[in-house]
Amino acid sequence: MRRPVARKLSVLAVSAAVVSVGAAAPPQAAPTPRKVPVAVGYGGAVASVDADASAAGIEVLRKGGNAVDAAVATAAALGVTEPYSSGVGGGGYFVYYDAKSRTVHTIDGRETAPLTADSDLFVENGKPLAFADAVTSGLSVGTPGTPATWATALDRWGSRSLGNVLKPAERIARDGFTVDDTFRSQTASNETRFRYFPDTAKLFLPGGQLPVVGSTFKNPDLARTYAELGRKGVGAIYRGDLGDDIVDTVNNPPVDPGSGWNARPGKLSGKDLAAYRAKLQKPTKTSYRGLGVYSIAPSSSGGTTVGEALNILENTDLSKASEVQYLHRYIEASRIAFADRGRWVGDPAFEDVPTKGLLSQRFADSRACLIKDDAVLTSPVAPGDPRKPADCSAGGTAAPTTYEGENTTHLTVADKWGNVVSYTLTIEQTGGSGITVPGRGFILNNELTDFSFSPANPAVHDPNLPGPGKRPRSSISPTIVLDKHDKPVVALGSPGGATIITTVLQVLTEFVDRGLPLVDAIAAPRASQRNAAQTELEPGLYDSALKAKLEAIGHSFKLNPEIGAATGVQRLPNGKWLAAAETVRRGGGSAQVVYPAP
Repeated sequence: MRRPVARKLSVLAVSAAVVSVGAAAPPQAAPTPRKVPVAVGYGGAVASVDADASAAGIEVLRKGGNAVDAAVATAAALGVTEPYSSGVGGGGYFVYYDAKSRTVHTIDGRETAPLTADSDLFVENGKPLAFADAVTSGLSVGTPGTPATWATALDRWGSRSLGNVLKPAERIARDGFTVDDTFRSQTASNETRFRYFPDTAKLFLPGGQLPVVGSTFKNPDLARTYAELGRKGVGAIYRGDLGDDIVDTVNNPPVDPGSGWNARPGKLSGKDLAAYRAKLQKPTKTSYRGLGVYSIAPSSSGGTTVGEALNILENTDLSKASEVQYLHRYIEASRIAFADRGRWVGDPAFEDVPTKGLLSQRFADSRACLIKDDAVLTSPVAPGDPRKPADCSAGGTAAPTTYEGENTTHLTVADKWGNVVSYTLTIEQTGGSGITVPGRGFILNNELTDFSFSPANPAVHDPNLPGPGKRPRSSISPTIVLDKHDKPVVALGSPGGATIITTVLQVLTEFVDRGLPLVDAIAAPRASQRNAAQTELEPGLYDSALKAKLEAIGHSFKLNPEIGAATGVQRLPNGKWLAAAETVRRGGGSAQVVYPAP
């Protein structure tokens, strides 16, 4: 992982190139498109972390596909080139803007716990499992939701078949892609646990070694998996042989006996796969500066938490605030919103989530009055009650923020008709569970570790304990912003576990309030406060004079080398789109358009 930028970059100045190292390598893959973090033009746009994946989406747009078709194609390609962050073994959340009706729709494609799971899923011998023991196990694997998300999106809003849009990804998997520094470093960080599982080691440690930067990485098993999904549809996973292989792998993890690793078996069954449904649901909506901000509703906490924080900031003119005042207000709004998230948000199929109350301006105002210009709130801040807002209430018991893996991935797409997709997908932390389905070429998720392993306080209800068929709480926050005419202004999202929420909030306020160009708002150094004693800062802020000025108010900080990896698209006049991605984080992202403007 590279260090984030420490300064703002102008649109005209930013460009990045794919790393190329002249090491001895197998025959090379097709040339990878050049990585650039900003592109402007016509015919549609795609932004992702990977150039091959963005090119897959552009290929579909160029052949007449729409934004939904291109989003699925890009996601499938990310499953090849970003296999430690996404893939058919995981899940995610899909937000779609329909230009014809000027409406926003969403799909909850979150993984689910087995139908036999209960609140003691991660309790062993009367105690919660150590996190490291739970992660690399069959016990952490939820029913995958990504294939169902793709099928649901294409059936509802797409114009191409699943087999058609999987073709670019199938080709990349078969012919290979060029290994870069990020892929090698992510493999290295997982090398020990990958070696626990012979199938994972064979695929991702070719010849028993880390992949060489500049070499070609092929995944023929995944190419065959995509081809099978293209022929048979996602029923091959939810009711077929592919699903049988997943169940066998989860319940009997194919661990190397000599490794000594206890890869605890899971409890997944064919009934879990057959019962799975990607959920069509209404988006969250927040009004901010006269704009409509739409995102994903629970089971993710992204839409409610970003929305509440924006509502808290609504009555502060951030455009006229100093940099210190802006960061102070942003940090405190994040702190409060996370306090309320921890108490109230879980899977609404199991929990009474007061979504409307969390997003009400009345509740936000009752919480905003806690913020002082010359002092800092002490974390953990206690939650408020959105059902009965009380001004400046500080009662109740705080709930801690559960750990969420940071290496999800996000893509943003727009087409020539004005449709937009903001889609975040994941297998949880980098490398997921570490368990590859034998002969299938993809890693299974470890999403169930997003549940609370046990109540932080037995006297207070925890809405995020495991349950049968329950979706664990997420922080994923794919967002689409519309103007007063219900036309797109900007769409964005990010990976980063719980920092997704703060990343989306900061990029939005930098863009909307501070007037930064989208690529600069994405590149700006980040702060992340999640109702913790210390706020995390990237080096660009940690090493700046702003840090001391914020500490003088009372803030406390710790260094985080890298927070998030956002992408976005912006609608420009006359049918033109701007795509934007990271300049440096995760090796830089890839922004592409169908027809670049002169």
